[in-house]
Amino acid sequence: MAVNPRHVQGRRELTFHSLRQVLDDVEHLAASPTTRTLGNWSLPELLSHLTLTLNNSIDGFHVRAPWFIRLLAPLVKKSALKKISPGIRLPKSAEAFAFPPAGSLQDSLQQFRHAIQRASTETMQAPHPAFGRMTHQEWLLLHLRHSEMHLSFAVP
Repeated sequence: MAVNPRHVQGRRELTFHSLRQVLDDVEHLAASPTTRTLGNWSLPELLSHLTLTLNNSIDGFHVRAPWFIRLLAPLVKKSALKKISPGIRLPKSAEAFAFPPAGSLQDSLQQFRHAIQRASTETMQAPHPAFGRMTHQEWLLLHLRHSEMHLSFAVP
């Protein structure tokens, strides 16, 4: 039975101002022998997901949200750049794409490091599946909020 992420107690309060801070937090989580996750995804799965979104913001996504989501997305874009709340339900097909199978923690961590490096040195301007065109700065803010939300479920 899946955990409802909206009702999870004990999540960490995170505020990231840079991708370096995200990486530092992930390195700390990976180094802790007692890190556990409170939601539905393991730490390697979370890192795999965050890696995918970082890389796709540079390379482009192979999916688009349904038309009605793309129609409504601009109404929530500004708030998503400030905070993302847990509990967005994806269709099973989109979930399989967004959360690909993860390898070991060390493999997932190495791939995440590489994605952070890319996002720090390359331009992120690929259209978002729901929000459409985004600037590099908007992508950066979205990745920071996205990382805060997902990594809040990982407790060292």
